[in-house]
Amino acid sequence: MNNLNVLNNRKKSPARLTKNSKIFKTIIDAILEKKGEQVISMDLRKIDEAVADFFIICQASNPNQLRAIADNIEEQVKVKCSETPYKHEGRQAQQWILIDYVNIVVHVMLPEPRKFYQLEELWHDAAVTEHNG
Repeated sequence: MNNLNVLNNRKKSPARLTKNSKIFKTIIDAILEKKGEQVISMDLRKIDEAVADFFIICQASNPNQLRAIADNIEEQVKVKCSETPYKHEGRQAQQWILIDYVNIVVHVMLPEPRKFYQLEELWHDAAVTEHNG
């Protein structure tokens, strides 16, 4: 429950992101470079309860690809945008890796957890954009 309080109390950056923001484009490109599948972005900016401006969700077909996508995202964002994640989780479990850049939260998931947790349904009020390479 303490982790939930940390998420709810953190401050989003005053600079509003858009789909044209450098970090947004860098994340999408990094996912597609490693052949991430079913890549979507969810625009959460009009949802008051949202903890970020965007969720980016993609799927990997196996744990090796899951790690490769997550590693590439972090590397490319650091090189091109000079940013490191606020937090990342899930590398040990190798089912779902979350990379938190405060205004953008990236979810790299295997098919089973993606189907089970249904983030797209949970945040159904968000505008969804598909990103296919």
